[in-house]
Amino acid sequence: MFSKEEALQIKKDFWISFANEYPKKWLLHKTKIKDVSFKFYADNKIAQVLLDIEPKDEEKRTIYYEKIESLKNILLEEYLPEAIFERHFFLENGKEISRIWVHLDGVSINNKKSWPTIFEFFDAQMSAFELFFYEYEDYISDLEINT
Repeated sequence: MFSKEEALQIKKDFWISFANEYPKKWLLHKTKIKDVSFKFYADNKIAQVLLDIEPKDEEKRTIYYEKIESLKNILLEEYLPEAIFERHFFLENGKEISRIWVHLDGVSINNKKSWPTIFEFFDAQMSAFELFFYEYEDYISDLEINT
């Protein structure tokens, strides 16, 4: 379909276009919690907005995940009704993390006609995720407060 170079250029163009159309300062890795970050993901089948909880210390990962999970009803009812919670998520490299995410099926980074739909999804979902995080940031980040 596409050569490796063409595929890389399409990805580059996609992310540049997104940044140009939505020039916001996203939270992403600036959560102030080590190894807890928001991410955008898109490929030739789906788009996702992710909250990855990746501390190497399993106990810390569990605590952060359980804190957010304790707010699950609020997140689902007020911010992201389609959010998926997965305590034990395995990355392609075999690393275990915890992940909370939303996804949009039937879109492709390789189809420029999908780009506006993906961009709108990214903006709406990440904005909602960030609002939730900012509202509960103190609770989530404080390891001394138990769930």
